[in-house]
Amino acid sequence: MTSSPPKMGDRIVEVRFDEDHLFVGFWDGRSLGVPLALYPVLLHASPEDRAHWELSAAGFGIHWPNLDEDLSALGLLQGFPSVPRRPLAT
Repeated sequence: MTSSPPKMGDRIVEVRFDEDHLFVGFWDGRSLGVPLALYPVLLHASPEDRAHWELSAAGFGIHWPNLDEDLSALGLLQGFPSVPRRPLAT
């Protein structure tokens, strides 16, 4: 599968939540709502940790430092769920 490089309009400018969804606003005026069920780390996070996000990759990604979670604009637009994490080796 190939993908095109991100476009200026794909830059994220807003992130917000309700109980069941992540909403993302893009630079070109589009908005996207996705179920939190696609992103288990965010689904199980506290509202405070969800609210503590920062833009990454020049606005083409979102990073939650308290959760060590990252989502890309391209992945969100293409409907990709988060990648399951492997347990740490003991």
